[in-house]
Amino acid sequence: MRNKLAEVLAAKGIKDVNVINAIKQIPRHLFLDSSFVDHAYQDKAFPIGADQTISQPYTVAFQTELLKVKPNCKILEIGTGSGYQTAVLLSLKAKVYTIERQLELFKKTKLFFGKMGYRPKKIIFGDGYKGLPEEAPFDGIIVTAGAPEVPKALLSQLKIGGRLVIPVGIDEQTMTLFIRKSDTEFEKKELGAFRFVPLLEDKN
Repeated sequence: MRNKLAEVLAAKGIKDVNVINAIKQIPRHLFLDSSFVDHAYQDKAFPIGADQTISQPYTVAFQTELLKVKPNCKILEIGTGSGYQTAVLLSLKAKVYTIERQLELFKKTKLFFGKMGYRPKKIIFGDGYKGLPEEAPFDGIIVTAGAPEVPKALLSQLKIGGRLVIPVGIDEQTMTLFIRKSDTEFEKKELGAFRFVPLLEDKN
């Protein structure tokens, strides 16, 4: 079933062989609520509690491909969610720092990682809008929720040459890639419409 899913994603335009192999390796059904297990290898998003979803596999693969992950590169993930995206990044041998703001999901996923032997560098309960300045700069930052605007903190935490992949918009999001060219310059690319749950900011 994983191989079939990988074939579907390749047919939809995912070209990075390492990303396709990660999709083949990771048991997505374990990241879902048991009542959805039959649906685990369909190319669809599903609810995972706390009003969040596990992203559609195509979206996970598309965002990961845009990051151009190399072994040992430092990646910041905003929105741990079920941990499926984290697992994909780890299978590409990235050093992953991941932030989740929903306490219920944070606790559940942290336990799950321990049980499954997934080892992100850090799993943090907190506000993804602020990024993780103490670990910056990052080779890549991936945001797995729709942001009404691009948090400046995330742009500032990219290395020169680093890539931020973020869905930007309110009701519908445009997948947006920022590549840091210098201290002050960023190249921006818009790569099509997607739908995500909203990225929430702590207002206090």
